[in-house]
Amino acid sequence: MPCLRGSEAFEDADTPVHTVLIPGLLCSARLYDQLLPIVWSYGGVTIADTRRDSTVTGMAQRLLAAAPGRFALVGLSMGGYVALEVMRLAPERVSGLALIATSARPDSPEQVASRREQERAVAAGRFNELVDAVYPVLVDADTVARTDPADAWRTLALEIGPDAFVAQLEAVMSGPDSRPDLAAIRCPTAVIHGTGDRLIAPENAVEIADGVPGAQLTLVPDAGHMIAPEQPGAVETAGRGLLEAAAP
Repeated sequence: MPCLRGSEAFEDADTPVHTVLIPGLLCSARLYDQLLPIVWSYGGVTIADTRRDSTVTGMAQRLLAAAPGRFALVGLSMGGYVALEVMRLAPERVSGLALIATSARPDSPEQVASRREQERAVAAGRFNELVDAVYPVLVDADTVARTDPADAWRTLALEIGPDAFVAQLEAVMSGPDSRPDLAAIRCPTAVIHGTGDRLIAPENAVEIADGVPGAQLTLVPDAGHMIAPEQPGAVETAGRGLLEAAAP
């Protein structure tokens, strides 16, 4: 069982590693349900609150205010944008970094236009309809027909709700270009991405891994943008390796 393996890892560690998990856009803390026992076995865990700020910087500042002095950091999608902002604000506090299904690029004009359309849909009272419409592009093409990921996605989104979603949209649309800052990252870094990600292309992961000195790139087959619930085993393996490297 993963918890038992994690317990063994914890017993072998000299010092526990606290991990901060940052959910993605329109994703509640449940996004990390399957990863949580693994990171918890290495030490304490915090789920960053991404529901109360309309800028990436605000989210990062809230995270830093709540986090311990030093921690490992995991961010998926929008969570990766926040993680990279944390690296700009307080790199000395991060002992290890995992960037999952994310990008260092700012939104393109096409992405901004799509997000504005989503805002209009929410304002028109079509939030639930939007949640269902988005799902097919979030998973690998071979996963779309499965009902369990669809149900999981719906739960994540409904727990965030329309108001927080709109604030998150504003945050990602105004997010910075993090590519110039990648070379300054010095902590152990894992970059994890699904080869079937149709929302953020895998080339974004390659770009991040090429930009961060010593970064470890894992491209996961049969996984789309929702890689954590789609292929938890691959994320667990990469996460465990990162936490071993981040341990004091």
